[in-house]
Amino acid sequence: MIINLLIMRTLNVSISDIEYNKFGIKQDKLNFTDFIELVRNELMRQNLNKCVELAHKYGLSKMTLEEINDEVKSVRKNAKNNH
Repeated sequence: MIINLLIMRTLNVSISDIEYNKFGIKQDKLNFTDFIELVRNELMRQNLNKCVELAHKYGLSKMTLEEINDEVKSVRKNAKNNH
Protein backbone atom coordinates (compact mmCIF):
# COMPACT_ATOMS: atom_id res chain seq x y z
CA MET A 1 0.00 0.00 0.00
CA ILE A 2 1.40 3.39 -1.05
CA ILE A 3 0.59 6.44 1.05
CA ASN A 4 1.01 9.88 -0.45
CA LEU A 5 2.12 12.42 2.11
CA LEU A 6 1.18 16.01 1.57
CA ILE A 7 4.03 18.23 2.62
CA MET A 8 2.93 21.74 3.49
CA ARG A 9 5.29 24.69 3.30
CA THR A 10 4.94 28.12 4.78
CA LEU A 11 5.40 31.21 2.66
CA ASN A 12 5.67 34.57 4.38
CA VAL A 13 4.37 37.60 2.50
CA SER A 14 4.69 41.10 3.90
CA ILE A 15 2.13 43.73 2.96
CA SER A 16 1.40 47.24 4.19
CA ASP A 17 -1.53 48.07 6.45
CA ILE A 18 -3.11 49.88 3.48
CA GLU A 19 -2.97 46.72 1.34
CA TYR A 20 -4.11 44.58 4.27
CA ASN A 21 -7.23 46.73 4.64
CA LYS A 22 -7.73 47.14 0.87
CA PHE A 23 -7.87 43.37 0.39
CA GLY A 24 -10.25 43.03 3.35
CA ILE A 25 -8.01 40.49 5.08
CA LYS A 26 -9.46 39.45 8.42
CA GLN A 27 -6.80 37.02 9.64
CA ASP A 28 -3.01 36.80 9.77
CA LYS A 29 -2.88 33.35 8.20
CA LEU A 30 -4.43 32.38 4.86
CA ASN A 31 -4.23 29.19 2.89
CA PHE A 32 -2.77 29.56 -0.59
CA THR A 33 -6.13 29.14 -2.33
CA ASP A 34 -7.63 32.01 -0.32
CA PHE A 35 -4.58 34.17 -1.03
CA ILE A 36 -4.84 33.51 -4.78
CA GLU A 37 -8.56 34.34 -4.66
CA LEU A 38 -7.82 37.70 -3.00
CA VAL A 39 -5.19 38.55 -5.60
CA ARG A 40 -7.42 37.38 -8.47
CA ASN A 41 -10.32 39.54 -7.25
CA GLU A 42 -8.07 42.59 -6.94
CA LEU A 43 -6.67 42.08 -10.44
CA MET A 44 -10.20 41.74 -11.83
CA ARG A 45 -11.20 44.96 -10.07
CA GLN A 46 -8.19 46.79 -11.50
CA ASN A 47 -8.89 45.45 -15.01
CA LEU A 48 -12.54 46.49 -14.79
CA ASN A 49 -11.53 49.99 -13.70
CA LYS A 50 -9.10 50.19 -16.63
CA CYS A 51 -11.84 49.07 -19.06
CA VAL A 52 -14.21 51.72 -17.72
CA GLU A 53 -11.46 54.34 -18.02
CA LEU A 54 -10.77 53.35 -21.63
CA ALA A 55 -14.48 53.28 -22.45
CA HIS A 56 -14.80 56.86 -21.26
CA LYS A 57 -11.62 57.92 -23.05
CA TYR A 58 -12.76 56.55 -26.43
CA GLY A 59 -16.45 57.45 -26.07
CA LEU A 60 -17.60 53.84 -25.83
CA SER A 61 -19.39 54.44 -22.55
CA LYS A 62 -22.01 56.45 -24.47
CA MET A 63 -22.79 53.64 -26.93
CA THR A 64 -25.95 51.60 -26.58
CA LEU A 65 -25.78 47.82 -26.47
CA GLU A 66 -27.24 47.73 -29.98
CA GLU A 67 -24.49 50.06 -31.25
CA ILE A 68 -21.83 47.90 -29.61
CA ASN A 69 -23.31 44.75 -31.18
CA ASP A 70 -23.39 46.44 -34.60
CA GLU A 71 -19.75 47.48 -34.19
CA VAL A 72 -18.73 43.93 -33.25
CA LYS A 73 -20.59 42.52 -36.27
CA SER A 74 -18.87 45.04 -38.55
CA VAL A 75 -15.41 44.18 -37.23
CA ARG A 76 -16.08 40.47 -37.59
CA LYS A 77 -17.38 40.95 -41.15
CA ASN A 78 -14.30 42.97 -42.13
CA ALA A 79 -11.98 40.41 -40.55
CA LYS A 80 -13.72 37.60 -42.48
CA ASN A 81 -13.46 39.51 -45.76
CA ASN A 82 -9.76 40.23 -45.23
CA HIS A 83 -8.81 36.57 -44.84
